[in-house]
Amino acid sequence: MATNGIEKKNNAPQGTMNCLGSQPKLNRSKEYARDQEVVQINKDILGMEDDPDLQFLLQGGDLLKVRSSSWKKNRYYRLLEDCETMWYESEKTFKTNQKFLLDDISAVRAGRQSEGLKKYTEEHLESRCFSIKFKGRRKNLDLIASSEEEAKQWINSLQKMISNIGSLNSQQKTEHWILSCLSKADKNRDDKLSKSELKNFLHLINIEMDDDYTEMLFKKCDTSKSGYLAGEEIEHFYNLLTQREEIDVIYGAYAKTAGFMSPQNLVDFLIKEQREKATLADAHNIIQKNEPDENAKEKKLLSKDGFLMYTHHPDALVLNPDHREVYQDMSQPLNHYFISSSHNTYLMEDQLRGPSSTEAYVRALLKGCRCVELDCLDGADDEPEIYHGYTLTSKILFKDVIKAIKEYAFKTSDYPVILSLENNCSVKQQEVMAQHLTSILGSALVTSPLGDGMPINFPSPEELKGKFLIKGKRLNKLEASFAPDGEEDNDRDMTEEEDDEDEHEGEKRKKKKLKLAKELSDMVVYCRSVPFSSFEEAKENLSFYEMSSFSEGKAMKLAEESANSYIRHNVDKLSRVYPAGSRAGSSNYNPVPLWNAGCQIVALNFQTTCTDMDVHQGRFLVNGKSGYILKPAFMRDRDTEFDPITLTRGDWLKPKTLHVMVISAQQLPKVNQKKSSIVDPLVKVAVYGVPTDNAEKETSHVKNNGFNPEWNETFQFDVYVPELALVRFTVEDYDFASDNEFIGQYTLPFNSLKMGYRHVPLLNRNGDVLLSAGLFVHIMVLDAE
Repeated sequence: MATNGIEKKNNAPQGTMNCLGSQPKLNRSKEYARDQEVVQINKDILGMEDDPDLQFLLQGGDLLKVRSSSWKKNRYYRLLEDCETMWYESEKTFKTNQKFLLDDISAVRAGRQSEGLKKYTEEHLESRCFSIKFKGRRKNLDLIASSEEEAKQWINSLQKMISNIGSLNSQQKTEHWILSCLSKADKNRDDKLSKSELKNFLHLINIEMDDDYTEMLFKKCDTSKSGYLAGEEIEHFYNLLTQREEIDVIYGAYAKTAGFMSPQNLVDFLIKEQREKATLADAHNIIQKNEPDENAKEKKLLSKDGFLMYTHHPDALVLNPDHREVYQDMSQPLNHYFISSSHNTYLMEDQLRGPSSTEAYVRALLKGCRCVELDCLDGADDEPEIYHGYTLTSKILFKDVIKAIKEYAFKTSDYPVILSLENNCSVKQQEVMAQHLTSILGSALVTSPLGDGMPINFPSPEELKGKFLIKGKRLNKLEASFAPDGEEDNDRDMTEEEDDEDEHEGEKRKKKKLKLAKELSDMVVYCRSVPFSSFEEAKENLSFYEMSSFSEGKAMKLAEESANSYIRHNVDKLSRVYPAGSRAGSSNYNPVPLWNAGCQIVALNFQTTCTDMDVHQGRFLVNGKSGYILKPAFMRDRDTEFDPITLTRGDWLKPKTLHVMVISAQQLPKVNQKKSSIVDPLVKVAVYGVPTDNAEKETSHVKNNGFNPEWNETFQFDVYVPELALVRFTVEDYDFASDNEFIGQYTLPFNSLKMGYRHVPLLNRNGDVLLSAGLFVHIMVLDAE
């Protein structure tokens, strides 16, 4: 490993293209000078002029990359001039240009936190280690710096860059992205665009133009008649390319003050088009925040650029900004909420051979998951392990999982986390489990009821902030612990398997009973697992804290045949639903019918990207991403008559008509990264809710344009139970010969829609925001006649 005085290598790639901002002379002969011009532009965009952390990353340095105990190799890392791509040198001759985007990083974590660094490095290297965690399924990058100071420098610099890029507004992101594409298109790196390079650039930004139109566009910009574009000609081309005609039309209708929007013009727009209660004070605030022209801002006017920036502001998007924060009553009993829940949380992939990892818990918790599952089995050296029993999935230590949960449980949400234990351990190792839970979670672990005396109802999420609850088997009823001395039932040391169906269907287990350790049993307070017999039996014999788990098959059947009984059952008790054991590939099921039946803990495989997981994330997108969504009042009433199948009349019927105009899209990413591949996008708009509300409609496809396609197509939906409905926007690449390919999506609750002209951000398969990409729509919600 190199020491502090690492000799910096000079064989990293150089050069990119200057196309934005003020145009310097273009005839420079030295690549270094051109690189500095581009860096300067990106510094301006990022607001990092003379920033030492940016300078450090641009210079780069050697780090030790760790893959195993025998694979530790030196690599040179540096940030490229686009200020968004990390480049590193590999010793393999056919892999000398490895790259990854800063936007692909989900976190940079100091120390030996990753499983790899814990396993393959010594404790004394703790201060020099750090890990780069990527979004999606890409493996962690485990690294060792030459000193503690250098490790801190890398961590701080990367975190600052990630933060700054994430805070760019839409216009800055577009400039940043187009700058990168222009650089790639400039093959001979002469800071000019020939006709062929222009064609290459159009392919890179996902647009195909016929030769005649390309020729016309080229001639329009080539004012010097030189046969190539340079300097201001490139800027002119950029302005033509990014012109938003649909925005121009809207802006022009309200810009009544010498071609600008006055505060009153803006108020008129907000009230008439956006259906917002706006005042002149609101308009002044919008102008102050969004107007880039200082002269216009001083005159309290909003330019077209300022208006476009405002429409991209988070407060002006399709999601109600009030719902981004916790806005619901969090003082209701715990079972009155839908709870974001994960199944087989330890798995990174499938449930037959896939790896188990503490990282899977970290990812689920950071996504707002509030109920995680731990399949516990006896391990070596009296240390319980977590893995998928009777399969070839890898194993992780129970104590390591609890440590990871402790560290990341409340990063995204302060509200309680439920640890759902599937306990298959011996009494001895159950005692070890109890010790780890106590020593690691400490006072955050709920081991006795809140308040004095025997509780009669669940505490609220607010009362349980920062707390952990254990869901599992318990030797006796909670009431027994409040019995007079000597009357507590301690004789029963055996309990039958609680679920009427095994979570791992198809497995033949001889064991019908499990011996419980009292230490672990006593930790189960509000979530005692019991078998389900019938709704009548549960009402007569089960206490509020006794809950059942249902396989998706049984739960779906109950939701279809006895929906109202299921809803009433869930007014008093918790229900957990899990995927069928036959889903060996960790696929998911549609959670909506189970929510419609009032089930709170509808557990999905968080590691699997699919429509069902997108809908789940859409449900929990609001209320501060707290992982808790208050059920509608008609699902919290013991005497409710609500039935989502028959949909009888009641307070839940609030029929609305949703009008959606899909206007345009911007900067859609390529699905196929081949140079010649251009997307043919179409948009699907779907409503998920009670069966009567379920519907989907789609636009026609636009050929060969992923950069700025337009549709201007209008759809209408009838929504009868808006409090349970979700709206999903999906963009796909049309293919006449096979299934369309997914590009991006956005799902949100119906009652969180904002009306008027709105931009819709797009998320990729992993649920991460696609930078610069989005839809532009018009939304109107009216009371149905």
